[in-house]
Amino acid sequence: MMTIPFGFRRFAAAAILGVLTACASGPVSPPPPVVAPPAVDKPSAAPPVVMQRSRSRWVKADWSELPGWEADALMEWWPALQRGCDKPPLEWARICIDARNVTPASNASARAWVQQRMQPWRVESVDSAAEGLITGYFEPLVEARRVAGGSFRIPLHGAPADLATRKPYWTRQQIATQPAAQAALRGNAIAYVADPLDALVLQIQGSGRLQLTEANGQRKLLRVAYAGHNDHPYRSVGKWLIDQGELRTGEASWPAIKAWARANPKRLDEMLWSNPRYVFFREEALPDPALGPKGAQNVPLTPGRSIAVDAQSVPYGTPVWLDTTEPLASTPLRRLVMAQDTGSAIVGAVRADYFWGWGDTAEQQAGRMKQTLRMWALLPK
Repeated sequence: MMTIPFGFRRFAAAAILGVLTACASGPVSPPPPVVAPPAVDKPSAAPPVVMQRSRSRWVKADWSELPGWEADALMEWWPALQRGCDKPPLEWARICIDARNVTPASNASARAWVQQRMQPWRVESVDSAAEGLITGYFEPLVEARRVAGGSFRIPLHGAPADLATRKPYWTRQQIATQPAAQAALRGNAIAYVADPLDALVLQIQGSGRLQLTEANGQRKLLRVAYAGHNDHPYRSVGKWLIDQGELRTGEASWPAIKAWARANPKRLDEMLWSNPRYVFFREEALPDPALGPKGAQNVPLTPGRSIAVDAQSVPYGTPVWLDTTEPLASTPLRRLVMAQDTGSAIVGAVRADYFWGWGDTAEQQAGRMKQTLRMWALLPK
């Protein structure tokens, strides 16, 4: 059915009313012709200022375009900025000197400081798409033993001596089943965990915390950090479960993967071996448990204020405004973060991986996070 424009409907109703009045009252003089006012040329809007990068385009923006900008608790972001200033990009050196010499008294003063020194740019894909994807990651916290025993028999290996000479190295399945591969790694275990899923998540995340029991019974908290891999491609076990018809698309969160593994113990190895990549670790002390692992910028990550990015879209050390939502909820997640890390799956212009921290809540949130994202990068004025 054709839709009549509102203005035309209003005119038509008046015309009908006029006919009825004419029938009751006699002829009515026609209205004078309507003369349109002369056209006035409006000044054309200035073209947007665009900065082209290898995998993105940045469009100059106004602070008013950042949803929720006035509500963010920027005092929580300040430590992430200062850690980023330990390894600042060249263009941030001047601002980092200022940041080290000031401690804002409030969120409002921190916001004023940022707005005085920085300019927001909307990040888009090279074909001008402003929406992308945000996922989450975390630092696992796992019980471990220095010596194998009881249920603690799954090794976390350090990098073997022949890793650089054998390329590709043994696959995950070969390390689990072949005597030659096991011989190459003998004596190279940093610690042992009880659950192969704990070993897998440490390898997927690239680092983690161990609540370690030493051989003498002493307990200590330490970190295992990424030290290399076997040069085989990473394959998602979540995608494998979808391809097997075990989970539907959109269901392959880490909690769902763990639940499937618990319900299907006879197929656990099959799932694990679908990912041939095997990651090796190095042991690190953990003098300050409040600090996260070091990201690709080589500075400690800050829970809730650090993200991983595609460095060809957003350089490390860049403040980034996020506009997204909490996992499995419509609650807005709008805050200033620092681009301080990367990952093999973090590719594209409007793409980020949000660091949730460590512990059970971080694991649950990170494992379920897969939301639409808009982002703005801040650059020095």
